[in-house]
Amino acid sequence: MRTTTLGGSTVPVSELALGCAALGNLFHPVTDEAAHATVEAAWDAGLRTFDTAPHYGLGLSERRLGAALRDRPRDTYTLSTKVGRLLVPDPAGSVGDDLAHGFAVPATHRRVWDFSADGVLRSLEASLERLGLDRIDIALLHDPDDHAEQALHEAYPALERLRTEGVIGAIGIGMNQSALPARFLRETDIDVVLLAGRYTLLEQGSLTELLPEAAARGRSVVIGGVFNSGLLTAPRPGATYDYAPAPQPVLDRALRLLAVCERHGVPLRATALRFPFGHSAVASVLTGARSPQEVRDTVEQLRHPIPHALWDELRAEGLLDPDAPVPAAAPVGNAAPTGEATPSKEPS
Repeated sequence: MRTTTLGGSTVPVSELALGCAALGNLFHPVTDEAAHATVEAAWDAGLRTFDTAPHYGLGLSERRLGAALRDRPRDTYTLSTKVGRLLVPDPAGSVGDDLAHGFAVPATHRRVWDFSADGVLRSLEASLERLGLDRIDIALLHDPDDHAEQALHEAYPALERLRTEGVIGAIGIGMNQSALPARFLRETDIDVVLLAGRYTLLEQGSLTELLPEAAARGRSVVIGGVFNSGLLTAPRPGATYDYAPAPQPVLDRALRLLAVCERHGVPLRATALRFPFGHSAVASVLTGARSPQEVRDTVEQLRHPIPHALWDELRAEGLLDPDAPVPAAAPVGNAAPTGEATPSKEPS
């Protein structure tokens, strides 16, 4: 599987990355054995980039990922984790669970927002202990929606110092919105934006600001949430979008996308997975999995050929932004290097 170097850093990422929220029992329990097997399947498929966070299962994801990677040579993979939420022991929570935050784990800790410089250092130190590894390659500011100024003026400078000292290789921000990451691209020297759910077949609003900003500055974007919380895997009544039941207009749009894909004999999830690779700023697509079977299916969808006629019809139906670049028709593994987009129609 091909790799791309992030932004101005020397940190490589594989074209497909494994998001490890599910290893923290996202919504449903996953056994230790299944978590380990999932990472093994990703490795066997050529994935060499793994993303986790303290938030995922109150540290369970980090512990499981670290255990699964511990016997691998450290210079053969890239690992990212996040800062902004400190885990504080909560004895009162030992009798409950953490499902209010989406994770089926005992509520042994509570999350405390902290984007101070000290909070960054404490978070990374705790993450290294949970991972049982000697370093983190990428550190991301995690969801600083309501803490923008502290993240910008305290957390970011701390990460920049750690990067200068060689403690971490790359720094960035991970969010479910595009406006604040675009500000960070303009005002800081981050290497990467992890953008979840905001550049997909359903919505391409990031074409207006964030993606052009990243491309102009030579920075990278990793796209997460390409299936929009599952809606683009199987659109039907009751399907989720942004982790809630999809509004009817959004569901209707997803069903129209599905109909176009079916007319061309291409699975909707293959089209959704491949779409972001058309943009020159996109270095990698990050998807979650909770089993080896899900990993193998994702890799299979990534390799599925997609005819240009499909993209043409999506444009004609008003389902794809006219300015959205699309990937080459050949499977990613056999196509031109990531970012060399082939437009589906000649420019006017």
